[in-house]
Amino acid sequence: MAGSWDGSYDPGSQSDDSHHFERLHIEPLYDAFVCPLTKQVMRDPVTIENGQTFEREAIEKWFKECRESGRRLVCPLTQKELKSADLNPSIALRNTIEEWTTRNEAAQLDMARRSLNMNSSEDDVLLSLRFIQRICQKNRSNKHVVRNADLIPMIVDMLKSSSRKVRCKALETLLAVVEEDEDNKAILAEGDTVRTIVKFLSHEQSKEREEAVSLLYELSKSEALCEKIGSINGAILILVGMTSSKSENISTVEKADKTLENLEKCENNVRQMAENGRLQPLLTQILEGPPETKHSMAAYLGDLVLNNDVKVHVAKTVGESLINIMKSGNMQSREAALKALNQISSFDASSKVLIEAGILPPLVRDLFTVGQLPMRLKEVSATILSNVVNSGYDVDSIPIGPDHQTLVSEDNVHNLLHLISNTGPPIECKLLQVLVGLTNSPTTVLNVVAAIKSSGATISLVQFIEVPQKDLRMASIKLLQNLSPHMGQELADALRGTVGQLSGLIRVISENTGISEEQAAAAGLLAELPERDLGLTRQMLDEGAFQLIISRVVKIKQGDIRGTRFVTPFLEGLVRVLARVTFVLSDEPDAVALCREYGLAALFIDLLQTNGIDNVQMVSAAALENLSLESKNLTRLPEMPPPGVCATIFPCFSKQPVITGLCRVHRGTCSLKESFCLLEGRAVHKLVALLDHTNAKVVEAALAALSTLLDDGVDIEQGVSVLCEAEGIKPILDVLLEKQTENLRRRAVWVVERLLRNDDIAYEVSGDQNVSTALVDAFHHADYRTRQIAERALKHVDKIPNFSGIFPNMG
Repeated sequence: MAGSWDGSYDPGSQSDDSHHFERLHIEPLYDAFVCPLTKQVMRDPVTIENGQTFEREAIEKWFKECRESGRRLVCPLTQKELKSADLNPSIALRNTIEEWTTRNEAAQLDMARRSLNMNSSEDDVLLSLRFIQRICQKNRSNKHVVRNADLIPMIVDMLKSSSRKVRCKALETLLAVVEEDEDNKAILAEGDTVRTIVKFLSHEQSKEREEAVSLLYELSKSEALCEKIGSINGAILILVGMTSSKSENISTVEKADKTLENLEKCENNVRQMAENGRLQPLLTQILEGPPETKHSMAAYLGDLVLNNDVKVHVAKTVGESLINIMKSGNMQSREAALKALNQISSFDASSKVLIEAGILPPLVRDLFTVGQLPMRLKEVSATILSNVVNSGYDVDSIPIGPDHQTLVSEDNVHNLLHLISNTGPPIECKLLQVLVGLTNSPTTVLNVVAAIKSSGATISLVQFIEVPQKDLRMASIKLLQNLSPHMGQELADALRGTVGQLSGLIRVISENTGISEEQAAAAGLLAELPERDLGLTRQMLDEGAFQLIISRVVKIKQGDIRGTRFVTPFLEGLVRVLARVTFVLSDEPDAVALCREYGLAALFIDLLQTNGIDNVQMVSAAALENLSLESKNLTRLPEMPPPGVCATIFPCFSKQPVITGLCRVHRGTCSLKESFCLLEGRAVHKLVALLDHTNAKVVEAALAALSTLLDDGVDIEQGVSVLCEAEGIKPILDVLLEKQTENLRRRAVWVVERLLRNDDIAYEVSGDQNVSTALVDAFHHADYRTRQIAERALKHVDKIPNFSGIFPNMG
């Protein structure tokens, strides 16, 4: 039977297969049909000069070997020498063989048909499939025969076989049946056959995947089948995955890629590919497709969720084309382009690409021109503008109007402010975000500040704090935070009104929903307002703002609120707001009462150790400076008993009573809670430790706090002793030597002069040439007041003659 399938011939064999063929009425194989050299049925028989017949290809090969080896030209059968190598076609024999083959194959095909069922053995099914595959590959007309014999559905049924070999061979056979035959492909497209083939793409066996991809590739050459393949759930997703797989062999990857290229003929397939990560076909359609296709693909691009790297690629590939559609297309096309640009611009790097492609001028024109776009598209334009402005690009370098106007030119900022006042919340929110982006940049913030002041828009902007829309409120707070370092007093004046904006900020800070960006911005805004604005501080005291802030700070310190990205800026803002209460202690009794009731001095001392957050340490030290300056006014001085009669008459006999337990520096009864004494709070060592900080501003604040122990109105000698005991003398001298900033030098010179009033310290320092050099440098180059103090310090260490006996003491 095997010999019948593959056409081989062994004249010495009489196998059972021959009898099987006879029973199936297969015509016998005649010896004349068989080539003596190949032992195969001849397809192109030729006769040589001695009358022997061979397959043309076989005898030509024989003659060639004779010539190449230098042998005589002989007949391979008789071994007799031949005079010529001429070949004469045996046309009659070839026709007879073809007729025999046709009749024989028809019978064999019938036998194959009977074997193609689930009840046949695996070997019989495989033989049948091989035979059908062979005859289709041998002659295209046989594909017509296979189709008419209704064999295609039977081969398809073999795809459901439990045998992997049968399934693989069925896929292979189907490829031979449909190759370059549209009619057979049409039959295969009927029913669920294509779906079944697609399922093989996800099989674990790589051989089945390879055969399925090859078959799908052939089917995809038919435009009618492209839509069918693409409509099968998961087909394009799997094919896209195979093209990027490193585990597939190269041939399979190439065929999967070519299949997808064929499937691009259908727009729906292009959309699916884009959705599954193969964007290039969609981008090509936007670049090269007809207008209708360009617009539909642009609209679809706007609906896709793209990762950031892809957004950059898309911006570089089609950004300019989309901008051109946005500028000149009809309204439907412009909407599609805006939708896509909105998606692409949501990443900073891709936004910068769009800016360089020229998106700003048409975008701003569409926003500012009345009637240019409907309101829903103005919202999209505002969103895109917000994205590109917040990308970090220097938008001030991009001209967008006549006379080299830019987005931060006064007229354009006025236009933005006008739009903000005359549109709905969604657009207002996006335009406020545009202003946030412009005020984030140090190169453009001053232009915006000047335009806001000249337009009188401060009150309008502050009023957004009270709106119910969270996004709009947050955008306004972030903008005001950016503006506050440059127009803090104007904002403080606006917030002090009776309309409730200050209360609104405090409510935002008090929300118990973790820590949000909005809360951090609200705290940052309040922190930037003038710290010595007594009216604002009084209003915050009246509204209970400081109690709420203390509660939030304590919770953060205790770890009850943590783990969000906004903890640090929120804490920094809260501590700065809380510190403002220490700037009004001498004018506001309620501020003193608050500090006492809530133990603010202890809290700020604790915050000195907030390592890693420089601003918190700096502000805490500054607050402690303010509190310590007030200590001399708050300390309770001892009441001296009145002298007796004798003491009144004879003062020489009176004796000063000794009172124990008094503060060495403030000469009265001190406590951390009541008089904010740094000694009682054991804060001196912690402040001295900060003198070694790498941030000069932290060092300056710590030194300022320590200098309150040497201030006028306290016992300076005892203050020096306290610093000696805290081992603070050398760190203070090191600050002078390092002279990191002018402010720090000014402060250090003042403190060192006070220290040098102590003879022992002056004696020690007089031998240190570095300290003398630093003081001399200050004497020569510092401001007038610091030069005077440096001069006194140099006199303490005898580096300048002391003429106090001649000139009055200026100290």
